[in-house]
Amino acid sequence: MGDLQAVLWDMDGTLVDSESLWSITMAELAAHLGGELSAATREDLTGSSLRRTVTTVRREVGVPDPDGVEGVDRDGRWLLDRTFALFAQGLPWRPGARDALATVRASGLPTALVTSTYRELTEVALDTIGREFFDVTVCGDEVAATKPDPAPYLRAAELLGVDPGRCVAVEDSPTGTASAAAAGASVLVVPADVDVPAGERRTFRDSLVDLGVDDLRSLLAVNVH
Repeated sequence: MGDLQAVLWDMDGTLVDSESLWSITMAELAAHLGGELSAATREDLTGSSLRRTVTTVRREVGVPDPDGVEGVDRDGRWLLDRTFALFAQGLPWRPGARDALATVRASGLPTALVTSTYRELTEVALDTIGREFFDVTVCGDEVAATKPDPAPYLRAAELLGVDPGRCVAVEDSPTGTASAAAAGASVLVVPADVDVPAGERRTFRDSLVDLGVDDLRSLLAVNVH
């Protein structure tokens, strides 16, 4: 298998507690459209792409032609603008996340941020997280397909010039975990708001507190066949 070549970090719910802010703005979008977002639908949308999120909200509140391109684009813009305002106020760290980022960075391992969030919002989040922790960033509007498709993680590995099978991805959601595993990475799963099912290439941890590089290296020998 060889040694660990890179660490690939998810953002929302993994490094920062931004999923709670998305919950607020999704509920606001539903109300803006004249309806209400159910808890089950919100859970299903954890880690999802913007387009799927908006389409799902529109369908749930009974918007005619919920897949209509113009309406999805308009409501997507509304959701982005509202979320932008909340992100700009600062994002709370997930437990242990900042120290884990610093530990991996100090080790010299290449790193990537791999998120379904669009570039304009990711840039705001990076004001809190710190751009210095990542060699590359891959955002939801920069790939042909978003999580759970493997494309975002494959793109990150390509940009870093590493083998995805010798990378560890750190994720919190079923959607992101499926994406990273499909790309061939070993996945450290730290669930936040939604339970993640067990599966191949997945190792679970309660938090990122006291996470060390040796912990990440050890994952390459686990659940990889």
